[in-house]
Amino acid sequence: MLLGVNIDHIAVLRQARMVNDPDLLEAAFIVAKFGDQITLHIREDRRHTQDFDLKNLIHFCKSPINLECAINEEILNLALTLKPSRITLVPEKREELTTEGGLNLNHPDLKKTIQRLKNENIEVSLFINPKLNDIEKSYELNADFIELHTGLYANLHNALFTNISHTAFALKELQIDRKRLQTHLEEELKALKLCAKKGMQLGLKVAAGHGLNYKNVKEIAKINEICELNIGQSIIARSVFVGLKKAILEMKVLIDENKNCN
Repeated sequence: MLLGVNIDHIAVLRQARMVNDPDLLEAAFIVAKFGDQITLHIREDRRHTQDFDLKNLIHFCKSPINLECAINEEILNLALTLKPSRITLVPEKREELTTEGGLNLNHPDLKKTIQRLKNENIEVSLFINPKLNDIEKSYELNADFIELHTGLYANLHNALFTNISHTAFALKELQIDRKRLQTHLEEELKALKLCAKKGMQLGLKVAAGHGLNYKNVKEIAKINEICELNIGQSIIARSVFVGLKKAILEMKVLIDENKNCN
């Protein structure tokens, strides 16, 4: 199981002061040495990662580059020019803090976009909800990869096993009794397992990501059909205290220790 490190959150810190510090390229060199893949999301509003970041990464880094982007003509044209290793198509809303759900697989331009990227030998991944219908639809659309959205699993895990319910970050919809939270968590984990298995059976490569951290990653790492995890915020947050190298290596240890535990 490989680890893709999302470096968007380093760009957030840089953009807060509009200076080249911290340097995203320096972070990418560390990720390339100790992680397995560099993941970044260029959003339509360019709130963090910029076009020149992708250009620099592709020109100066040997590590695979996984670009997350919406079906946006300007960004797709940039990607087709620079040719990252993979493009993960994601939904995007201007007002959201982070990607809130899986891709709409009935988007009128989706099939055409996938084929356009594949014609340029760019691997295509779809960021989807863990639903069997979405797995089958991704296969029909001729995607190479799927990335299962683990956001609900992560939120349920946080509600059960952390103090978040007593903070300003509590989600109202998850302010329910612990027994129901546990049931929902088990159901979501089961859905992730079933979808990963279905994806592999159909010949899709299966990744997972969103909201994964040092506490909740263990159960996801046990899903043998998942070949890659993409994790950003928790690693970058951890690196504030221990450094980026150590934060990456700590996450890789957790993944490796649990990947064959089933």
